[in-house]
Amino acid sequence: MLWTINIIPMYYLKMLIQIYEIQTPLEAEKCIESGVDHIGSVLLSGENRHSPVLKDVMRLTEGTDIKNSIIPLFKDIDTLYRALDYYQPHYVHFCDSLTDHNGREVDLDNFIEVQSNLKEKFPEIKIMRSIPVPKRDINPNFPTLKIARSLEPASDIFLTDTFLEKGPVNGFIGITGETADWKIARGLVLQSRIPVILAGGLSPENVYGAITGVLPAGADSCTLTNRMDEEGKAIRFNKDFGKVKKFVKEVRRAENEISREQEERKKKLAKLREELREREAALPPHSVRPHQLMAIEEIEEEIALLEKGQASEG
Repeated sequence: MLWTINIIPMYYLKMLIQIYEIQTPLEAEKCIESGVDHIGSVLLSGENRHSPVLKDVMRLTEGTDIKNSIIPLFKDIDTLYRALDYYQPHYVHFCDSLTDHNGREVDLDNFIEVQSNLKEKFPEIKIMRSIPVPKRDINPNFPTLKIARSLEPASDIFLTDTFLEKGPVNGFIGITGETADWKIARGLVLQSRIPVILAGGLSPENVYGAITGVLPAGADSCTLTNRMDEEGKAIRFNKDFGKVKKFVKEVRRAENEISREQEERKKKLAKLREELREREAALPPHSVRPHQLMAIEEIEEEIALLEKGQASEG
């Protein structure tokens, strides 16, 4: 299957905002009040797969447009199935390491098989898959796109996350607080046939620039919307809802800016096309002068550039 540029304008839809490490109903309520669209929770182990408190988090989204997702930090498939049957989340989010410590792609067949089987057993639960992206200017040949191509048929949505040689959780990527290479993430957005949520070191301070540069379907934050200890390190499972509210505000600001620029481009395109029609209609039947052709060609080139810009932002 060839990958082509996705020209569906994702940003005409509401941009998704996802916040992770939400483990209690009170935290979920605060997220919803702050304008968060996706609430992400973590199953730390198979032994604690049945948590009534976490199930209450899932129930809070019933009858609303808010979605929930669960990351399982364990590998046993039977345990996963029992957990999904218990929680019934909207999304199960897989964030396994898909490369070795040197950034080389591992065999993906098992991951594809797990996701394909899960789709058959739980068709109502969608699959989110984290795709590794290196830090900026570290490895321009990192196999992000190759990995995504392989996993795309068995996934419903991608989420970028920062690859480190040694991540915080062995066997998984994420919660690094380190910024991923937005240029590589942008390449994934352009080529993916499924939506891509941008994650990897996003904070209230940088998410506006990240979104306007990458143009993803959504933005995710975990580490940099957590509270910090005295040493400036993120406290796991302890959200700073002041940061969450600012993160939401900056995402919406970026979303509005993208929509405004797109509307201006559409208006300019319409004006140029009308001008082109008028010039072509005014051409004499004989003896077309070179300057007349040049003027038409200049308009055609400007239209082509604007249309190319629209496609690259889709």
